[in-house]
Amino acid sequence: MFNRVFYFFPFQLLLNNIKRNHILLLCWFVLFSAVTGHLGKFLGIPYLFLDPEYLQKVNFLSFMIVGITISGFAIAFHITSYIVESHQYTFLASHKKPFITFSINNSLIPIIFLITYIAQIVKFQSSNEYAISRSILFDIVGLLTGYILMILILYTYFWFTNKDIFKILASRVDKQLKVTVPATRAKAMQKLRGSTDPKNKVRYFIGSRLKFRPVRFIAFDKHELTQVFDQNHLNLVLIEFLIFVLLLIIGIFRDHEVFQIPAAASAVLLLTIVIMFSGAFSYWFGSWAPTMVISIVIVLNVLFKQGLFKIEYEAIGLDYSTAPAEYNLDAIDYNASDSIVTHDHIQTEKILVNWRAKFGEEKPKMILVCASGGGLRSALWTYNVLQYVDSLTKGEFTNHTMLMTGASGGLIGSAFFRELKLRQLEGEVDPYDKDYLRQISADNLNPIIFSLLVNDLFVRLQRFYYDGKTYIKDRGYSFEEQLNFNTKGVLDKPLISYKAHESEAEIPMLMITPTIINDGRKLFISSQHVAYMNSGNLVADKSFDKLAEGIDFRRFFKQQGADSLRFLSALRMGASFPYITPNITLPSEPPLEIMDSGITDNFGISDALRFLYAFRTWIAENTSGVLLISVRDSEKEIEILSRQNLSLTEKVVTPIQSVYDNFANLQSVANDSKIEYAKSWFNNELDVITFQYIPTYDPLVQNPQDVKRASLNWRLTSREKQNVIYSINSVNNQKAVGRLQTLLK
Repeated sequence: MFNRVFYFFPFQLLLNNIKRNHILLLCWFVLFSAVTGHLGKFLGIPYLFLDPEYLQKVNFLSFMIVGITISGFAIAFHITSYIVESHQYTFLASHKKPFITFSINNSLIPIIFLITYIAQIVKFQSSNEYAISRSILFDIVGLLTGYILMILILYTYFWFTNKDIFKILASRVDKQLKVTVPATRAKAMQKLRGSTDPKNKVRYFIGSRLKFRPVRFIAFDKHELTQVFDQNHLNLVLIEFLIFVLLLIIGIFRDHEVFQIPAAASAVLLLTIVIMFSGAFSYWFGSWAPTMVISIVIVLNVLFKQGLFKIEYEAIGLDYSTAPAEYNLDAIDYNASDSIVTHDHIQTEKILVNWRAKFGEEKPKMILVCASGGGLRSALWTYNVLQYVDSLTKGEFTNHTMLMTGASGGLIGSAFFRELKLRQLEGEVDPYDKDYLRQISADNLNPIIFSLLVNDLFVRLQRFYYDGKTYIKDRGYSFEEQLNFNTKGVLDKPLISYKAHESEAEIPMLMITPTIINDGRKLFISSQHVAYMNSGNLVADKSFDKLAEGIDFRRFFKQQGADSLRFLSALRMGASFPYITPNITLPSEPPLEIMDSGITDNFGISDALRFLYAFRTWIAENTSGVLLISVRDSEKEIEILSRQNLSLTEKVVTPIQSVYDNFANLQSVANDSKIEYAKSWFNNELDVITFQYIPTYDPLVQNPQDVKRASLNWRLTSREKQNVIYSINSVNNQKAVGRLQTLLK
């Protein structure tokens, strides 16, 4: 029994993969970790595989596409393994279809993965998507249909093209017999029988008809063996090349929704390319493959350093063909000079006067809305809160709101609600329609991942025109286009288009404040000039060298067309999630790299307080107080976790991980200190009302154990969407609603 197991070909192939093919095993490990929930669960990566979405639906077709890509990945795994390992198993050359025989015996890992994946799909769909058994069955059938379809297509090709050693030797035997006797396989093999292969220990294998068979060792001429395996290798490398070309062709049609495959499928394609290149390098460079890979990485690093490969992501609407804006200390100081700050302060005070005029003689409460970042989860939660409280107050909430700040998804949700309120004034829409919750929470990840795969990593050739200027179609463009599609195009307008509406106080001012990673300052993006955000006082205090906290985007990039900036690009600048929505580079010297607003303040509170401080005298005299509305996509008070019996690895990463895990908490503590201090310098009432997204149990559709926090992602499952929306009904949030209504009255 031991011999049958240990010298069994599938087991020997598994051992060889463990010994040598670490890249292949790493790719499988990534897939196993993703589908079992051990990789990026906080970011929602497992849900991309367990709930793949295609054309805004999760169904037979979406799972079939994922099945096709996983099958292609498994076949690429077989191809690469065959290229690397087949020369060790010379008995394969005597079989009619050596690669197919190899693949069957190399299928242990793919089969285990497929079984694991199906089990996880059943578990997830039944508990998270509330899917019925029939629906789950269709999903599984779709996955298997795609998997089997890909196998049939590729292996049909292999069946008719792969040669065995008999086909090569037959012509030689024919010549020797002078075609007097037909050359049969038996006669050719009889000539070759003899000694056993001393190098290999494979004694049993699974044949092409799925039968358990013993290995018959045959001595072959080395040249003849080389012909067999080289022919198969070249055939398989050709398949890899064709797959890569097909991927690029699909990228050309990326703007058509039908070509935007599920994010999970795109991720699998990326892994497929990784192992395909691994196999190609092994074939062409042999034992020199690792050295060649390292050499190529070093060369590419040098070329990037020299600027030969320049990859930048542009803000749509800006003019990158003009002379860049000079970004230096003198320019920063000039834009924060006393005269400019005073000018902007006077202009915004006119907006405050217009806002005040809406309420008659009675002094109103002023509302400042601060929405936290958190991807699509935060966008949905913010819109849900604003829609809910504005509906309850019959529009008075938005009427009292002067400013909206925040980060990432939270600000996208605020911007979407503000735009719909503007259109409500024009009699076009009803912002309380529940369909808008579906729009703001629609998938925005598939096109991003697909663009990352087919364009950003390989070819950046496609371009498009916007307002007479040319830009590259990258994943930043894909993010904007998908957000534009989801929201029915209502946010697709230039930044300056909001200026008049804000000036007349028809809608609240909205300020996007991404971080300039060159020096840590803020970029204040608004349809108004807001230089006063750099300094709390109208005239800067000269008693010490105070650093300017940021720059006014519209003024600083005036010559580069700041007013024409696409508003969707402005929102993207405030939501630059690392590796997903890329950092935007602005036309300046040196080029400014812009990253997520959440780096400096993920909750927008510091910006709201900076605005309040700049106009503290006017606001104190003309209002009955300020309501600071904090819309958080996370719980403010979190449980303190115990860190005992840590492993060696955990001890190494814990210091860094602790900082990352507590980043939001650090900002919350700092913001609370700022609010406490603000109450000492603001001569009026300052109340803080907090709405927190905390997973809440809905007794009508959930079991208590199903209540889980939505992932930080640009893709939400049905359960996550429902959970986010229902959280407004939690005890704490309902108390916040009641307090808000009381204070407004």
